[in-house]
Formats: sequence, structure tokens, C-alpha cells
Amino acid sequence: MKLPPDGDAAVARTRAAPATRAAVVATATCLVVLALLGAGISAGFGPQLRLDAAVSEALYAGDSRVGALDGLLEVLTAPGLSWVRFLVFLPVLVSLARRRMWWTAGWVLTAVVLVAPLTTALKEYFGRIRPPFGEGGARYESLSFPSGHSSGIATLVAVALVLAWPLLSARARRWALAVGIALVVLVGLTRLWLGVHYLSDVVGGWSLGLAWTLGTALLFGALPGGRAALR
Repeated sequence: MKLPPDGDAAVARTRAAPATRAAVVATATCLVVLALLGAGISAGFGPQLRLDAAVSEALYAGDSRVGALDGLLEVLTAPGLSWVRFLVFLPVLVSLARRRMWWTAGWVLTAVVLVAPLTTALKEYFGRIRPPFGEGGARYESLSFPSGHSSGIATLVAVALVLAWPLLSARARRWALAVGIALVVLVGLTRLWLGVHYLSDVVGGWSLGLAWTLGTALLFGALPGGRAALR
């Protein structure tokens, strides 16, 4: 059997195929999860709402929590904020622009910037009120499903992993994936500890962020072997 030389277009396509299939499956799965959670909220699906309420009660840090704990939770939840994503990826965008990697820069900008208004639009569509804790969700007039911090951190981590994946060794990939998942879970938990979101909001936010990132990566060709990949 004759194999094409390394670097041949056929090799690139062969390497890209598994990543593309995995991204399509992951995107579709996340969209299904998001849709099912949203439908359950809209329909008042009892088991889902009861689970949300039970988890919220169990994990909420309390209205009488000390100021130091509140401050710590606000710091830990900050990676889900829009300005943190902009700060993290601004030097990346500058570097990509200098290298004239316009497709890659366009993908990063699209994924990082537009996930916030997309999340807001879905919040308005579903219209879910935040948890009624006095020092939690009741403090905010903004809506609850899906969680913007959760979609934001899922996008931040997913974009970083997709960018770095072709450049990392197998061992480094495992570590990067583990650290990324831990950060996503931590930010999601802070939303529950602070009492500003339900479990469905957090899982829905994660699903939205991952689906949006992978979907735009497929569109721009940012996965390994694509025109916007770093290698």
C-alpha cells in the first residue's frame, strides 16, 4: 500500500476527518440538551424543576454568608465574564492579525464576542426568573436560562483548546483538557453557590457555549486540518 508523504493534502484530510465527526456529534448533542432543558422549563416539567430547586437549596452558600466568602466566589466566577474572554484572547487576535491568519482570527472573534448576545437572546426567549434567594438571584433583574457565565467559560475553554490542540503533545492535551474541564465545572458551581442560577441554567449554558464554539469552528475550518487551524 502506497502512503502519501507527510504534509500531503490527503493526510491533512485524513487527520481532520475524526475531529470533524466528533465536533459534529458534540455540537448536535449539546443542541439537543439545550433544547430539552429549555422545553422542560417552558412546559414546567415537574421532575426537572424539582431537581433544580433541590440542587439550588443544597448548594446555595446562604444569605448570611460572610463577606470574605462572597468575595472569593465572585473571584472564582469571574472567568465566565465577557471582559475576561476579551482580555484573554486580545493578544491572540493581535498575533493572528500580524501573521495574517484572517480565518482563524475571524473564528476567534466570532466565537468569543457573539456568544454573549446569543445567550441574552435565549434568556429573553425562555424568560426564566432567577432563584429567589435574597442574596442570590433575587438581587438581579436579568433572566436565568441559560447561564451567561457558564456559556462564557465553556466558550473560553473550548476556543483555547481548539487553538492549542494541534500544537500540543498527547500528554499536554490530556492535562489541558483536564484543567479546562475543571475550570468550566468550577465556574458553573459558583453560579449555584452564589444562588444566581439553577442547575438547568448552568448545564444549558455549558451546552450552548460548547455547541456555539464547535459549530463556528466547523464553519470557519478551525479544527485540525482546516484552513483556520494553527497547523
